[in-house]
Amino acid sequence: MSKSPITCHVLDTSIGRPVEGVAIRLQEFQPASEEGAVEIFSPLAEGVTDSDGRCTNLLTPGGRELLRPGLYKIIFRTKEYFDKTERPSLYPWVEITFDLQNTAEHYHIPLLISPFSFTTYRGS
Repeated sequence: MSKSPITCHVLDTSIGRPVEGVAIRLQEFQPASEEGAVEIFSPLAEGVTDSDGRCTNLLTPGGRELLRPGLYKIIFRTKEYFDKTERPSLYPWVEITFDLQNTAEHYHIPLLISPFSFTTYRGS
């Protein structure tokens, strides 16, 4: 099965389970084009984690043509999950900025969360 060239996975380490229903936004960094202009991240794709905590359809399998080497950010909206499970949390969302250097490679961004911490790494 083909999947997006950028995927992610969310696990709640405090209960040892995948997290379903987390809204995901993928953004691409846009450097300032001229002096005094503002640098921004512009929306590229959106998705939601499935019952296994994965989002494998942010971009179509052929979505590589949308990617250029540079900085990208994935925003995970975690507050809604913790609210739904009736647990307070410190981080309402987690933003992970990463440097995509080779558009031919697959980039998997796992997120391990608990109400008061998070961890990430480059997955496979």
